[in-house]
Amino acid sequence: MVVMAPSGDIAMQQRDLIVISTVLMLLIIVPVIFLTLFFAWRYRRSNTAATYAPEWHHSTRLEIVIWAAPLAIIIALGAVTWISTHKLDPYRPLDRLDAERAIPADTKPLTVEVVALDWKWLFFYPELGIATVNELAAPVDTPINFKITASSVMNSFYIPALAGQIYAMPGMETKLHAVINREGEYEGFSANYSGAGFSHMRFKFHGLDREGFDAWVAKVKQQGTMLNRDAYLKLEKPSEKEPVRYYAGADADLYDAIRNMCATPGKMCMNEMMHIDMMGGGGKESAENREKLQYDNRHADEGIVAPAATVPATGAPARSEPERTDGSSMQHDMPGMDMQHDGHSMPGMGNGADPAPAQLNNNN
Repeated sequence: MVVMAPSGDIAMQQRDLIVISTVLMLLIIVPVIFLTLFFAWRYRRSNTAATYAPEWHHSTRLEIVIWAAPLAIIIALGAVTWISTHKLDPYRPLDRLDAERAIPADTKPLTVEVVALDWKWLFFYPELGIATVNELAAPVDTPINFKITASSVMNSFYIPALAGQIYAMPGMETKLHAVINREGEYEGFSANYSGAGFSHMRFKFHGLDREGFDAWVAKVKQQGTMLNRDAYLKLEKPSEKEPVRYYAGADADLYDAIRNMCATPGKMCMNEMMHIDMMGGGGKESAENREKLQYDNRHADEGIVAPAATVPATGAPARSEPERTDGSSMQHDMPGMDMQHDGHSMPGMGNGADPAPAQLNNNN
């Protein structure tokens, strides 16, 4: 119901696109359903008055109708799709507040940096110097520029009343431009399954007038604490049903560090690694960067492990033995899983074999 009655211009245009596409397709579906029922009744066996023409095989008029109508609808859908694909591109800056109002020349967009954590949302307001957890606010009729990333696994940032869903991915940044046109409290959540706490990965989005938004910012600054690297690393650890948190200040480069996957001390940033690649690689001396590039298995050394994680990444034993088709365990027939082929053992498969290299252990 929210999707069909949104409060933001982008979501309204997307709603209109759904309606237009549905109506165009119903132009074919409704007549087909009606004619199917009509033909079944009109040419029923008991209706001896119906025309019986067993030798009939072609009608130019019917062929024109059968092919022309769907072709016209496909052309119309194609035109709508082409226009809306460019007009509603989430990376495209807004050119209007709504269908009747353009953006005033002196309007300054609000920038919000979004980070999907396990399992909560972190929002930075770089121009205001504040940050929040599981609560987002914006003034009405002000363009919002979202920059979206994730700390570990892929999520999807979605406020149905505001705009469509945009994926949040680690080591990357996606964008969304939107505007809220009516005051109110709206639901936001992740629309992409991301683990045990996914169901509670929700937040409130407040559409406020300018005075209300300024009061909200003042409350965040008054009640909030400082979000530095140490505080972020504690916040990043997986947790469920996280309460709303306010941060009166945040490290200026923290979002960029999260996006580049180097918020943890000692890790190489993605942009640094890409620069090395662009310059042709680091050569043999780059071996020392190996540990700096291990981004997975976060918090495993602290005993925080994903519920289903097993060997070799975490050292946890497998939950069950391999089963044969006859129901017996393969381990009884092949102790230690020693496997030989032409006199060569398979790495990682024998009792004394070395574990898989660290860079292969459960990497993204």
